[in-house]
Amino acid sequence: MKDLPDFGVMLETMRQRKPLIQCITNFVAMNTAANVVLAAGASPAMLHAQEEAGEFAKLCGAVTINIGTLSPLWVQGMIAAITAANAHNIPWVFDPVAHFASTFRRDAAQKLLALKPAVIRGNASEILTLAGFSARGQGADSGDDAGSAHHAAQKLAREHKCTVAVTGAYDLVTDGQITLRIDGGSTLMPQVTALGCALTCLTGAFVAAHRTSALEASAAALAMYAVAGEQAALQAKGPASFQIHFIDALYALSPAQFQSQAKVQFYETV
Repeated sequence: MKDLPDFGVMLETMRQRKPLIQCITNFVAMNTAANVVLAAGASPAMLHAQEEAGEFAKLCGAVTINIGTLSPLWVQGMIAAITAANAHNIPWVFDPVAHFASTFRRDAAQKLLALKPAVIRGNASEILTLAGFSARGQGADSGDDAGSAHHAAQKLAREHKCTVAVTGAYDLVTDGQITLRIDGGSTLMPQVTALGCALTCLTGAFVAAHRTSALEASAAALAMYAVAGEQAALQAKGPASFQIHFIDALYALSPAQFQSQAKVQFYETV
């Protein structure tokens, strides 16, 4: 990649295609994730039962997997959806929420990771530990910044031949060779539960619409979040009003505004 993509065109294309995204996410995130995907311009479907997850995945542009509220039955549904997606060349996005917090979660995350996600999206602590490094995460909260997880993200991307997105006060996205940095957002974003989980679903929407480059698609999703976060913060009085303004900002964001306000650059470590 010699030049940054035109994020405005990418947004316009995603909205025109309006991809159907199967969002297997946690109980806390379902409503927020569905509203985020709808506001951005795609179509969410929130279903996870093993009996239908695989059959439904064949209809989708992408599948997103979030292990936030994990159970054995949910793991079976996740595997069914991923297996069908892989069989039909449909990309899937993996969000390994707090995968290091218990043996059950660690085992499930490794089982899912072996099924070859197109994108892994997590906070710095999740990415560090998934790559085998130590981290300071506590539950779903990160104790590390994105920069500290850069090499871990590159390692994961190369080993699993995928794109890795690390989110935090600033975001990084890498395919193991090229790394992009995304700035923006708001300090209120971590105060609203499920916004990170919803970002995984939005990443799926961009990946579905831009199958040729998961790196660019992931950067577009993260950048859209960052721009909308900045816009929402201008009007919000606290976390509750921020969530309302954030969803409105996603909906109102024009391709021209997105292209002009996205803060994306090639990342160079110091």
